[in-house]
Amino acid sequence: MTSLEPRLFETDAAVRHLGEGLIACALPRAAWTHEAHLAATLYLLVERPDIDVDREIGGLIRRFNESVGGVNDDHQGYHETITHCFIAGIRQFLSEWRGGSGLVERLNGLLLSPMGQRDWPLRFYSRDQLFSVEARRCFVAPDLP
Repeated sequence: MTSLEPRLFETDAAVRHLGEGLIACALPRAAWTHEAHLAATLYLLVERPDIDVDREIGGLIRRFNESVGGVNDDHQGYHETITHCFIAGIRQFLSEWRGGSGLVERLNGLLLSPMGQRDWPLRFYSRDQLFSVEARRCFVAPDLP
């Protein structure tokens, strides 16, 4: 679906930096890319069992967005359905991964996989459903077969 090449990472430390930077609201706004979202989420799932990702990710991202001057409203900022779709995709990827055990190997594998593509949620959702206000505010079930 997407032809954009993802920005790959070089070290586990770079992945940890994004995860901890999200938690601490210590990243510049420009660093919060699609790849950074996936890096931080993978990091949280793999190395931070003290954080209930399903329950806490929304608050973490909203707080980060606000810390860099962003707005979380009906048209921008945190998107509940997209976030939880990618969490499910990352979990699926990790359960199937047979490569290296380092964060960077897993993250780069994810970024090169279907689950790491920016448009991956559109395999399950129509554009209208995915980009609706309802889907931004709360999780909505996929509407494609």
